[in-house]
Amino acid sequence: MRKLRTIEMKRLSVEEFHEAEKMPLVVVLDDVRSMYNVGSVFRTADAFRIEAIYLCGITATPPHAEIHKTALGAEDSVDWKYFPTAIVAVEQLRSDGYKVLSVEQCEGSTMLGTKDEGQGTKCEKVAIVLGNEVKGVHQEVVDASDGCLEIPQYGTKHSMNVSVAAGIVMWELLRVKNDE
Repeated sequence: MRKLRTIEMKRLSVEEFHEAEKMPLVVVLDDVRSMYNVGSVFRTADAFRIEAIYLCGITATPPHAEIHKTALGAEDSVDWKYFPTAIVAVEQLRSDGYKVLSVEQCEGSTMLGTKDEGQGTKCEKVAIVLGNEVKGVHQEVVDASDGCLEIPQYGTKHSMNVSVAAGIVMWELLRVKNDE
């Protein structure tokens, strides 16, 4: 096997990305403090052609060198908006017809990878909320969500890096959408 060269991959230009059809998914970052995590989420959102990222509270916004270091320019291709709090973003998303799902360990959460995860998400606009690296998604945001998705974990830790969790959930929702 031979690795492909960048020119052989026929990637979209930033302009073509803006014009291309997107997965109807918005990623909401609730007080994410690491700009490297923010940049990583941008890069993954670009890879999966996600509609937008909503940056809330203390979450940094582009342009910033630390975001760019991991985003590698995806902060220019993926649409984003800033909101003073995640609850304001969730209220806007709900009024725009999105189903809002917090990615959090909650009573009654739906495990990612189960047959229940895709119920009500295949044909709808969906937003996922990911929280602060230490405190997770604010409880008031969980309360305002339509449900919670949980990533099954089998080791000794009870959490994952927020950008890794974002990538897992984006991929799984894209997979479910493509299976419809």
